[in-house]
Amino acid sequence: MPQIPEVTTVPVSNGDSIIKPYVLGHGTLACREINDTRKFYQEFLGLETVRHGPRSFAVRLGMKFHIFAVEIGDEIEPVPFLNHWGIDVTSKEEVDAAYAKTVELKDKYKIRQITEPSLQHGVYSFYLEDMDYNWWEVQYYEGNFQDEDLFDFGDLF
Repeated sequence: MPQIPEVTTVPVSNGDSIIKPYVLGHGTLACREINDTRKFYQEFLGLETVRHGPRSFAVRLGMKFHIFAVEIGDEIEPVPFLNHWGIDVTSKEEVDAAYAKTVELKDKYKIRQITEPSLQHGVYSFYLEDMDYNWWEVQYYEGNFQDEDLFDFGDLF
């Protein structure tokens, strides 16, 4: 059985990105064209990527956790709205600034849809659908780190 690392976070490296998240929270993804998707993940979302295969790359942000994005071409299909990745920023103002930049750069990064920022399920956020039909929630949680609170509260149902 592998040992759990003592440190579960890695330094965030997104200094020049549009959105300034501090953690990759939740979701799932696939991609049509690996180079465009990787550029969007790095330049726009501020995620760290490494490419180890001809049709795949790994993604992470702020934690010793990663996901693989695999190029599947035209076989890609829309993903349901509730099946999304969440990225956290440090204030409501950052959500609003990220929303404004998302609207401004929608065509450059081939963003399909953008929802208005709103307060829902305990966070202030907006959603965007990327070129690969993946949904991203840019959110601010006033309690600092939602993951800790979710598990500290325990089962409610």
